[in-house]
Amino acid sequence: MRPVWRVLWASPGSIAGFLVFPFFRGRRVARGVVVCEGADWPRRIGFRHRAMTLGHVVLCVDDLDDGVLEHELVHVRQWERWGLAFPFAYLVATISAVLRGGHYYRDNIFEVQARSAPARRAGFRASRSARRSESSAEAQRNASGH
Repeated sequence: MRPVWRVLWASPGSIAGFLVFPFFRGRRVARGVVVCEGADWPRRIGFRHRAMTLGHVVLCVDDLDDGVLEHELVHVRQWERWGLAFPFAYLVATISAVLRGGHYYRDNIFEVQARSAPARRAGFRASRSARRSESSAEAQRNASGH
């Protein structure tokens, strides 16, 4: 459960998310955030990404998969950290990326952080799975007397 102050601090973004909430086909709560899925209108107005986070509301043009959810949960934490200043900080990070000769989206520090989350989680799953396989193989060796 999130501390109340974090929810309140991110609430300006959440309010904006709730304003477009009715224009999505599906809605659910996942991992403490509201997920709105399925809408054609964002593409018609030029939105090129699969998902966007406003406070504790994740808006996705199609069905949200685990990798994108992990990415968007990083943005939820960024909203919790920055509050209403987050959109402005994001804009500054975009301008900074461009001024450094980078890409406005790929090199935005907030996106770099969000992209690293699914990779870290996948690495954690892979290492946990590898440890399980190793311990299973060791148990089989011990059982067979080798």
